[in-house]
Amino acid sequence: HNAANPGCQVTLRAFDTEGDPQKATAVAPQIVNDPAIVGLVGPTWSGETKATGQVFNAAGLVAITPSATNVALSERGWKTFFRGLSNDGVQGPSLANYLKNTLGVKRACVVDDSTDAGVGQAQAVRDTLGPIADSACNVSIKKGDKDFSAAVTKIRAQSPDVVVYAAYYTEGALLLQQLREAGYTGLFAGPDGLKDPQFVKAAGESADGAVLSCPCGPAAGGFAEQYAAKFGQQPGTYSVEAYDAATVLLTGIDSGAITRPALLDFVRNYDGQGVARKYRWTGTGELTSNLIWIYKVQ
Repeated sequence: HNAANPGCQVTLRAFDTEGDPQKATAVAPQIVNDPAIVGLVGPTWSGETKATGQVFNAAGLVAITPSATNVALSERGWKTFFRGLSNDGVQGPSLANYLKNTLGVKRACVVDDSTDAGVGQAQAVRDTLGPIADSACNVSIKKGDKDFSAAVTKIRAQSPDVVVYAAYYTEGALLLQQLREAGYTGLFAGPDGLKDPQFVKAAGESADGAVLSCPCGPAAGGFAEQYAAKFGQQPGTYSVEAYDAATVLLTGIDSGAITRPALLDFVRNYDGQGVARKYRWTGTGELTSNLIWIYKVQ
């Protein structure tokens, strides 16, 4: 962009919330109080988005999240919120339908991590699995925990075909390892919070065969190669969506939308193809078309 537009240089400013809703509430005012900031790629996670969405809405700052998937985020009346991927209301049922209709599982234990994202994803999976989701092994753990012996005992007692962990990879990898050490040989599955190279690295051989869903598309069209050449590593789970979100904002700036109201209006009316998918939004900030991919660790 900057090379093609010498008269309109754009600067990228990074803000680190560590994914913590409490820390995000301290960072959000820094963002909205800088009049030079006209658009935001973020927030990243559902919890921090819930905590800061009204701040951005009140400031009229358009925010395109590449990764926050909690369904309720688009139901809060924010006019500046846009989601660059499908939400948990699409992802959870898609994963559940794949497990029961394609893989034919008969009994599932569903685990969440007590976060907004984890609880929402787990409930969407349970609702779609119906009686296949064994209520005797509905388990909630805590983010940051390392000893899951109680959860493992509860799960093993029900002999499920699949354990669905509806949360993030740090605890997911530990839970999977402890399940395998306890003798569980069934399937392990989960949504986008597990689809990260760190999950496979941390879980090791235990991750083999894991089934992961994600509203994040594969890095197509040479994107992965160009990304690796520039940054020295493969794209992360939401790198493509973040790139596309930034491209939407830059396209608006290119068109002359260089104020917050103008850029917000541009995004509201945007209709274009990105690397991952086509982007067009409803009045609540959801995509008008939804895609979910299923991945398998091998």
